[in-house]
Amino acid sequence: MAKIKLTDLALRDAHQSLFATRMVTADMLPICGKLDKAGYFALEAWGGATFDTAMRFLNEDPWERLRKLKAALPNTPIMMLLRGQNLLGYRHYADDVVTKFVEAAAKNGVEIFRIFDALNDPRNFKTATEAAKKTGKHIQAAISYATTPFHTRKKYVELAKEYEKIGANSLAIKDMAGLLKPYEAYELVKALKKAVSIPIEIHSHSTTGMSVATLVKAAEAGAEILDTVISPLAMGTSHSPTETMVEIFKGTEYDTGLDTNLLLEIAAYFREIKKNYKKFESGFLGADTRILVSQVPGGMLSNMEGQLKEQGALNKMDDVLREIPLVQKDFGYPSLVTPTSQIVGTQAVLNVLQGRYATLTAESKDLLAGKYGACPAPKNSDLVKKALEALKLEKEVAHRPADDIPPEYEKLEAEVKKLLSTDAPSVEDVLSYAMFPKIAPDFFKKRPQGPVVFKPEPDAPVAVAPVGKNEAAKYVVNVNGANYNVVVAPAGTVITAPVGAAASAPAAAAAPSGAGTVIPAPVAGTVIRYAVDEGAHVVSGETALVIESMKMELEIKATANGKLHFLVPTGAKVTAQQPVAEIG
Repeated sequence: MAKIKLTDLALRDAHQSLFATRMVTADMLPICGKLDKAGYFALEAWGGATFDTAMRFLNEDPWERLRKLKAALPNTPIMMLLRGQNLLGYRHYADDVVTKFVEAAAKNGVEIFRIFDALNDPRNFKTATEAAKKTGKHIQAAISYATTPFHTRKKYVELAKEYEKIGANSLAIKDMAGLLKPYEAYELVKALKKAVSIPIEIHSHSTTGMSVATLVKAAEAGAEILDTVISPLAMGTSHSPTETMVEIFKGTEYDTGLDTNLLLEIAAYFREIKKNYKKFESGFLGADTRILVSQVPGGMLSNMEGQLKEQGALNKMDDVLREIPLVQKDFGYPSLVTPTSQIVGTQAVLNVLQGRYATLTAESKDLLAGKYGACPAPKNSDLVKKALEALKLEKEVAHRPADDIPPEYEKLEAEVKKLLSTDAPSVEDVLSYAMFPKIAPDFFKKRPQGPVVFKPEPDAPVAVAPVGKNEAAKYVVNVNGANYNVVVAPAGTVITAPVGAAASAPAAAAAPSGAGTVIPAPVAGTVIRYAVDEGAHVVSGETALVIESMKMELEIKATANGKLHFLVPTGAKVTAQQPVAEIG
């Protein structure tokens, strides 16, 4: 009698999709005992955006989370989502870093490596797959699903055969935007079952409202494993409810064998825990059929919502959703999954806010130049030319991109030794730094303070000081869970700083003298480095400084010739149109 196995995504993709990956480990551990007894095929609990968010927003060590979850889930395999040569960052890493990361993840508790590449370029699977083989862990090769003229059933079958040859133990169809229609799922799984002998798992977001029917038809076609989420964290941009699928299949040849009463106990726990994250919740809670055109995946949608809020441009969401398919086409139809979803999405935001391709992010240039691998289709030749000129390359990269990256682990280790003042940093700390070198140093300093704590609470109060003719208005504003002091000076200048920040922190940014040409920040972000020295003579069009915005790097150019003076220190958070430098 055929049985369907379920992987529950509550500990990773569910909260990544619904509330920007903010769930802390302390809210996961109390329910692990029941999750471990449920009888799941696996629990997806690590990887994806959890690594980034843990350090960036939660002050949590992601490796410590993995170890604690492994101890609390002795009977259920932990699955992680790994982006092939990208690992968990937004660039390709050298082979030695990829190998070290996979080894460390296996040692700390990962039993199933779900490996994918946003471009479905098998060359980007090579090192991660070989490393996972050596650990003896389960390798699941995931095909990124999209509906473009270049993503066809025939192509998916070819990829499946190739992934089986390179050693995958199972195959996943990763439908990150809910685009896989029920009857197409049936035909696709049928075709895959004829082509490969390894089990097939279906991962389909519920964003467009089709996922429950899609999972049913996939099971009927022969898929052995389905991804679901316990009901309080299901639907919207997340996934189909676990209990719903269990009941649909109960008493049939696809019976999961899971106990609904135990699942209801698990659901009751998450129903309460979810209240802690209300302020992060996505506004996309129903079926959003606009995604059938924009193809925006669930996690990207909730994150983009937060990013547009940060830019003060939430009212531009529909414009951005219309822009995304155009950017995707210009970039060679990459499937929209991290990191290409972030690259395409951020570029679409910039196009809407600044004009089409007025600014290309560093990552957009790399994607256009072939540094992420081969895109499914030809790209906009004018954009490719623009990117190659900026990168000083003669032609697109046609070989495996990682072949151009020299070994870098020892160099990173040396930097961490200096950073932490130790001769023996842990492999995990070196890898954390490798993934996010701009975030990890600050995290290492704050790590002893322990993780943040989220509790149900009303919106942050707003304190308003009386405002006289020459007085400033003072507010406390909550952005993405962090409270900021906002001072509106008499001249109308807005200065922000995290609550409790010292006077010398980013709030101490200097005001323009009024005698020179001001360079404003085009969007909200963080100043990550200066491109020239303070006081240097620059010419119009020369890169002056670089900011990180929406997880992408943006170069800010000089707008005149002359002597450059910076108005904000590196590490400072800036708002859109805030003066960041002055020429003159």
